[in-house]
Amino acid sequence: MHLAYPAVLSALLFCTGLYGVLARRNAILVLMSVELMLNAVNLNLVAFDVWLDRAARDTLHSGQALSLFTIAVAAAEIGIGLAIVLAVHRNRGTSDIDRLRDTAETPGGPDGPDGEDGGPDDPEGPGGPDDPDGDAHDSDGPAATAAQKAEATA
Repeated sequence: MHLAYPAVLSALLFCTGLYGVLARRNAILVLMSVELMLNAVNLNLVAFDVWLDRAARDTLHSGQALSLFTIAVAAAEIGIGLAIVLAVHRNRGTSDIDRLRDTAETPGGPDGPDGEDGGPDDPEGPGGPDDPDGDAHDSDGPAATAAQKAEATA
Protein backbone atom coordinates (compact mmCIF):
# COMPACT_ATOMS: atom_id res chain seq x y z
CA MET A 1 0.00 0.00 0.00
CA HIS A 2 1.28 3.45 -0.84
CA LEU A 3 1.96 6.08 1.81
CA ALA A 4 -0.39 8.49 0.04
CA TYR A 5 -3.57 6.65 1.04
CA PRO A 6 -3.21 6.91 4.83
CA ALA A 7 -1.71 10.40 4.48
CA VAL A 8 -4.74 11.65 2.53
CA LEU A 9 -7.13 9.95 4.93
CA SER A 10 -5.27 11.47 7.86
CA ALA A 11 -5.42 14.93 6.27
CA LEU A 12 -9.17 14.55 5.73
CA LEU A 13 -9.68 13.44 9.33
CA PHE A 14 -7.58 16.31 10.64
CA CYS A 15 -9.45 18.87 8.51
CA THR A 16 -12.79 17.48 9.69
CA GLY A 17 -11.64 17.77 13.29
CA LEU A 18 -10.33 21.28 12.73
CA TYR A 19 -13.67 22.31 11.22
CA GLY A 20 -15.43 20.81 14.24
CA VAL A 21 -13.24 22.76 16.67
CA LEU A 22 -13.76 26.04 14.84
CA ALA A 23 -17.46 25.74 13.94
CA ARG A 24 -19.09 23.89 16.83
CA ARG A 25 -20.56 25.64 19.84
CA ASN A 26 -21.13 22.62 22.07
CA ALA A 27 -18.14 21.82 24.30
CA ILE A 28 -18.61 18.04 24.01
CA LEU A 29 -18.56 18.23 20.21
CA VAL A 30 -15.40 20.33 20.40
CA LEU A 31 -13.77 17.65 22.56
CA MET A 32 -14.83 14.99 20.05
CA SER A 33 -13.29 17.05 17.26
CA VAL A 34 -10.02 17.30 19.16
CA GLU A 35 -10.06 13.51 19.53
CA LEU A 36 -10.59 13.21 15.78
CA MET A 37 -7.54 15.40 15.19
CA LEU A 38 -5.46 13.27 17.58
CA ASN A 39 -6.56 10.11 15.77
CA ALA A 40 -5.45 11.65 12.47
CA VAL A 41 -2.02 12.24 14.01
CA ASN A 42 -1.95 8.64 15.25
CA LEU A 43 -2.75 7.38 11.76
CA ASN A 44 0.12 9.43 10.36
CA LEU A 45 2.52 8.16 13.02
CA VAL A 46 1.72 4.51 12.30
CA ALA A 47 1.73 4.98 8.52
CA PHE A 48 5.13 6.66 8.51
CA ASP A 49 6.47 4.06 10.93
CA VAL A 50 5.45 1.26 8.56
CA TRP A 51 6.83 3.19 5.58
CA LEU A 52 10.18 3.78 7.28
CA ASP A 53 10.28 0.15 8.46
CA ARG A 54 10.58 -0.95 4.84
CA ALA A 55 13.74 1.14 4.45
CA ALA A 56 15.46 -0.12 7.61
CA ARG A 57 14.49 -3.49 9.03
CA ASP A 58 16.03 -2.96 12.47
CA THR A 59 13.80 -0.18 13.80
CA LEU A 60 12.22 0.35 17.18
CA HIS A 61 8.74 1.09 15.82
CA SER A 62 8.86 4.51 17.41
CA GLY A 63 5.78 5.71 15.48
CA GLN A 64 3.65 2.98 17.03
CA ALA A 65 5.06 3.70 20.49
CA LEU A 66 4.33 7.40 20.06
CA SER A 67 0.79 6.63 18.93
CA LEU A 68 0.21 4.55 22.08
CA PHE A 69 1.49 7.46 24.16
CA THR A 70 -0.84 9.82 22.26
CA ILE A 71 -3.79 7.50 22.91
CA ALA A 72 -2.99 7.52 26.65
CA VAL A 73 -2.74 11.32 26.70
CA ALA A 74 -6.00 11.60 24.73
CA ALA A 75 -7.78 9.32 27.20
CA ALA A 76 -6.63 11.48 30.11
CA GLU A 77 -7.59 14.64 28.21
CA ILE A 78 -11.09 13.42 27.44
CA GLY A 79 -11.61 12.33 31.05
CA ILE A 80 -10.58 15.70 32.46
CA GLY A 81 -12.36 17.60 29.68
CA LEU A 82 -15.65 15.78 30.25
CA ALA A 83 -15.37 16.36 34.00
CA ILE A 84 -14.92 20.09 33.40
CA VAL A 85 -17.78 20.21 30.89
CA LEU A 86 -20.10 18.36 33.28
CA ALA A 87 -19.18 20.69 36.16
CA VAL A 88 -19.79 23.76 34.00
CA HIS A 89 -23.07 22.32 32.73
CA ARG A 90 -24.16 21.60 36.28
CA ASN A 91 -23.36 25.17 37.39
CA ARG A 92 -24.40 27.14 34.30
CA GLY A 93 -27.10 24.92 32.82
CA THR A 94 -25.52 24.87 29.36
CA SER A 95 -22.44 23.59 27.58
CA ASP A 96 -22.67 26.21 24.83
CA ILE A 97 -19.23 27.78 24.46
CA ASP A 98 -20.53 31.20 23.42
CA ARG A 99 -22.64 31.49 26.56
CA LEU A 100 -19.69 30.62 28.78
CA ARG A 101 -17.71 33.70 27.79
CA ASP A 102 -19.40 35.82 30.46
CA THR A 103 -17.88 33.68 33.22
CA ALA A 104 -14.57 35.53 32.97
CA GLU A 105 -13.82 37.76 35.92
CA THR A 106 -13.11 41.44 35.62
CA PRO A 107 -9.48 42.60 35.96
CA GLY A 108 -9.96 43.86 39.54
CA GLY A 109 -11.71 40.73 40.76
CA PRO A 110 -15.39 39.92 41.23
CA ASP A 111 -16.20 43.30 42.82
CA GLY A 112 -15.29 45.43 39.82
CA PRO A 113 -12.32 46.85 37.97
CA ASP A 114 -10.94 48.73 40.99
CA GLY A 115 -12.33 46.53 43.73
CA GLU A 116 -15.26 48.90 44.30
CA ASP A 117 -18.24 47.11 45.72
CA GLY A 118 -20.40 50.00 46.84
CA GLY A 119 -19.71 49.19 50.49
CA PRO A 120 -19.66 51.53 53.49
CA ASP A 121 -16.26 52.99 52.52
CA ASP A 122 -17.50 53.90 49.06
CA PRO A 123 -18.10 57.67 48.92
CA GLU A 124 -20.89 57.25 46.40
CA GLY A 125 -22.83 54.91 48.65
CA PRO A 126 -23.96 51.33 48.17
CA GLY A 127 -25.95 52.07 45.04
CA GLY A 128 -23.20 53.85 43.13
CA PRO A 129 -23.64 56.97 41.01
CA ASP A 130 -26.86 55.80 39.35
CA ASP A 131 -28.71 55.22 42.64
CA PRO A 132 -29.56 58.67 44.08
CA ASP A 133 -31.25 57.45 47.27
CA GLY A 134 -28.51 54.87 47.99
CA ASP A 135 -30.83 51.92 48.57
CA ALA A 136 -28.98 49.64 46.06
CA HIS A 137 -32.06 48.60 44.08
CA ASP A 138 -34.17 48.00 47.20
CA SER A 139 -32.45 44.69 47.98
CA ASP A 140 -33.16 42.81 51.17
CA GLY A 141 -29.62 41.69 51.98
CA PRO A 142 -27.14 39.21 50.58
CA ALA A 143 -29.80 36.75 49.42
CA ALA A 144 -31.43 39.40 47.26
CA THR A 145 -28.12 40.51 45.75
CA ALA A 146 -27.24 36.89 44.93
CA ALA A 147 -30.61 36.53 43.21
CA GLN A 148 -30.02 39.76 41.29
CA LYS A 149 -26.61 38.52 40.15
CA ALA A 150 -28.13 35.23 39.05
CA GLU A 151 -30.76 37.11 37.03
CA ALA A 152 -28.13 39.36 35.48
CA THR A 153 -25.99 36.43 34.30
CA ALA A 154 -28.90 34.33 33.03
